Amino acid sequence: MLVVLGYVVVVVAVLGGYALTGGHMGALYQPAELIIIGGAAVGAFISSNSGKAIKATMKAMPSLLKGSKYKKELYLDVMALLYVLLSKARREGILFLEKEIADPASSSVFSQYPRILADAKMMEFLTDYLRMMVNGNMNAFEIEALMDHEIETVRHEAEIPAHALSRVG
Repeated sequence: MLVVLGYVVVVVAVLGGYALTGGHMGALYQPAELIIIGGAAVGAFISSNSGKAIKATMKAMPSLLKGSKYKKELYLDVMALLYVLLSKARREGILFLEKEIADPASSSVFSQYPRILADAKMMEFLTDYLRMMVNGNMNAFEIEALMDHEIETVRHEAEIPAHALSRVG
């Protein structure tokens, strides 16, 4: 929302200042110039990026106006969920987690956190690593290293649209 407000302020300031100094608005509107600049930018974007980057950029465009869905409330929910799960696992045994992650939608613990249940990627991440803990095949340091690597990979993939746009200009 702030992005739209910022654009409105810029347009009003530029056009208002131009009009106040006696400028003619018709002189600012040059469709051929807009086609040349816009076409050159789109062409440079297409020629300097892969199909995957172009597709990711188009998919990310609506989120520029909406903002991130990851806000403080969601982070607090994740921390609270992990606290509840791990404290119950400590009291009732690690196998408690197995029944909770088998079907999180019907879990009494996960159902207390609908924002987390609504995020499929987060649910997959949490349940996969909780499942690794339950299986006991890896120590805590190995699981932490895997989690760090996956988080870094997701962050890298999320930056593809930004890098694609930076190649234009």
